[in-house]
Amino acid sequence: MKNLSRLFFAMLIVLSFNANAQDENNPWKIGIGANAVDFYPVGEEAPLGEYFDEYFNVTDHWNYLPSLSRVSVSRYLSDGFTLTAAGTINRIDKIGDTSADDLSYYGLDGTISYSFANLINSESVEPYLGVGGGYTWVDDIGAGTLNGTLGINYWFSENIGVTVQSSYKHSFEDYLAKHFQHSVGLAIKFGGKDTDGDGIYDKDDACPDVPGLEAFNGCPDSDNDGIEDAKDDCPNEAGLAEFNGCPDTDSDGVADKDDDCPTVAGLKALNGCPDADGDGVADKDDECPNEKGPSANKGCPWPDTDGDGVLDKDDQCPNEAGTVANNGCPEIEPTEEVMKQLNEYARTILFDTGKASFQAETDAVLQAMVAIFKEYPQADFSIEGHTDSVGSKTTNQLLSERRANAVRDYLIANGINADRLTAAGYGEDYPIASNKTRNGRKENRRVEVKLK
Repeated sequence: MKNLSRLFFAMLIVLSFNANAQDENNPWKIGIGANAVDFYPVGEEAPLGEYFDEYFNVTDHWNYLPSLSRVSVSRYLSDGFTLTAAGTINRIDKIGDTSADDLSYYGLDGTISYSFANLINSESVEPYLGVGGGYTWVDDIGAGTLNGTLGINYWFSENIGVTVQSSYKHSFEDYLAKHFQHSVGLAIKFGGKDTDGDGIYDKDDACPDVPGLEAFNGCPDSDNDGIEDAKDDCPNEAGLAEFNGCPDTDSDGVADKDDDCPTVAGLKALNGCPDADGDGVADKDDECPNEKGPSANKGCPWPDTDGDGVLDKDDQCPNEAGTVANNGCPEIEPTEEVMKQLNEYARTILFDTGKASFQAETDAVLQAMVAIFKEYPQADFSIEGHTDSVGSKTTNQLLSERRANAVRDYLIANGINADRLTAAGYGEDYPIASNKTRNGRKENRRVEVKLK
């Protein structure tokens, strides 16, 4: 009992050594199991043989108790090194091939071991080598020892495994024989630090002070949208990965945080706002949302008060119809080119044979003439009628007058001021081609427009 007290006191001293060593996941390990002592391989010049003669002769040489006989506590240091303190008890009834008188055996040992798990890239199989020292008592005889250890841990899970170990204990005193001590037992790892209590040790926790998820290395996902907060532009609002965790309520492809109209589907070009009339002005800023207009006029079309095709903003005479060439103001007199165009139209006016009534296809020509007259509201015109020489001169005179007046009447009926127009007939007096040919006579049957 006296020696047993010494054993536990010495274990306490060793366990307190390096208690503040570098922390790692599960830095502590407790082992409980059984041990066997073999005094056969005493080594150099020994009568019983060399070190590994009959190393596995369990039946003839090993001493062991059929009960718990070894307890160990280990503390991970760093870089694969571990410090272990172990206490063992046993009963010795054979020393080599010689019987012993049921001697008591107590051992207290400290070992620094190095794990080869990283070298072989294994998480379950962990071979190791160790060196250390201790003190061993056989009955009342005690001596210090230098120990060499070879062992292996096999981990069934992250925390539970089995340890098999063999140590050679070289005594510093002749009265204690050199010997092997073998052990096998259950190993339990624990003690990893988890500051935020999320089940992920601080060593592997990218956010050790905030509870998080294993999928994100311990970092949180506050809105549970599958995007960790550190990468989530909207960490408190569930969203989509394509928008870095931000929502898109109206599903228009613009995240709510960037959407000026987050509840109404719109266009990316308008920051998520709709544009009903497609004029490039968002409806919320468009004073005419259903009518196209430029942004400079708040989405409304520019007015053209006088209807001359020149917008009021560009029209120097917005209340008076004019021409584009004259910035919306009316031209005083038409140019030669305009007069030429008028007469080209006039010469294509078709009358019914021998009458002053128009053929149906002539209406488009007359409307074109009306448009030109309207462009020059301050100009006065004379409408002249001409015929060929077929028939009597009196008849041709009257026909030319009626046709000239028919054109004047049409123009007046379509908005041209009567005061601006006169009509005259000249019969067959002013031919422009020979009346002896069919084509000549056709050219002579004409209407001409002149400035007054």
